[in-house]
Amino acid sequence: MTTAQSTATTAPSAAELVARVRELHPLLKRNAAAGEQDRRVVEESIQALTDAGLFKIATPKRYGGYETSLRTMLDVSAAVAEADGGTAWVLTLTNVCNWLAALFPQQAQDEIFGADPDAKVSGVLAPTATTQKVDGGWRVTGKWYYNSGSWHATWAGLGIPVTDETGAVVNQGLALIPRADLGLEDTWFVAGMKSSGSNCLVAEDVFVPEHRVMLVPPAITGTYGSEHLDTESFYRSALVPVLALVLVGPQLGLGRAALDYVIGKAAKKPISYTFFTAQTESVGFQLQIAEAARLIDSAHLHAYRAAADVDEAAARGIYPDFAARARVRSDTGYVAECITRAIDILLSAHGAGSFADVNPLQRIWRDSATAARHAVVSPQVSYEVYGKALLGVDDTITPLV
Repeated sequence: MTTAQSTATTAPSAAELVARVRELHPLLKRNAAAGEQDRRVVEESIQALTDAGLFKIATPKRYGGYETSLRTMLDVSAAVAEADGGTAWVLTLTNVCNWLAALFPQQAQDEIFGADPDAKVSGVLAPTATTQKVDGGWRVTGKWYYNSGSWHATWAGLGIPVTDETGAVVNQGLALIPRADLGLEDTWFVAGMKSSGSNCLVAEDVFVPEHRVMLVPPAITGTYGSEHLDTESFYRSALVPVLALVLVGPQLGLGRAALDYVIGKAAKKPISYTFFTAQTESVGFQLQIAEAARLIDSAHLHAYRAAADVDEAAARGIYPDFAARARVRSDTGYVAECITRAIDILLSAHGAGSFADVNPLQRIWRDSATAARHAVVSPQVSYEVYGKALLGVDDTITPLV
């Protein structure tokens, strides 16, 4: 194990990182069908993304990472999703869990990134476990479902109840546990995001030292364990806004991919049982394309505004207040709503052929629809949170704001 490096890495620009993704598009597209069939991203794709440094965008520069920004995370995730949604989801969730690990004390960071600069962390925040307080930490037993990227992770950040010596639950925590200490139940049988490998991780009486447990309620309001917050603004970013907004990064790319595909086929695709020899001739089709494009543009504008809010506050060392964080939750839900509506329009515009197994639109549709139902993305919950914040209604429906 090595400690944090003394020389910081010079990070590539967001444009360069996106360019690296685009170079990998042929490979990611070629492996997409196999990833669905195997219910995990093909290892060749994971290795290519690793070699390109795309799992380092949220890792501290002290360990050779790029320590970028929330906006860059969105751009990279979207670029990968243009090629394959499941691969983008694994990259996104791994990177944001790496970001979470960088909020812990350096001792924990050294154990993860110091030992392996290419470390990959999966995570589930829900505290679906039992714990026993012991000297220096806790013994943890539990199961955590939907660990995206579970096949590729080297560590996991898992929600636990924090107990005292009497066994009473006194707080909620996030525990960092080596993947080698965890079992895996292959449970991910789903209609969309099939290749995300979001399986169940299992702990049986695993010891977790105190320095690898972060208390979640204080973190929600900006109290982190890292000793480097004065010099590493990225890790001052607001917890829940980051965790929520990254989840719609892949949606941006899926929307773009669907629009580009339908437009690309329109000039040579007739509209069945009409006199239109090409879809481009139809005013009705033109209106559908315009509406879908507008929805996708709206999604990007809201996602980028929210990312700018988070990034700029972190740069200034200001933790966003409740209303600002609630707006990011609302923007997150709206991005998902816009993209799923746009893809539905594009499916209808393209026609019944959208659902052929060989047509990438059907996978885009399934991946987008599945990812859009993530609990932290839910538009209805997010809009209610924001509406209550605007109206000053003190009736909290979720702690995740």
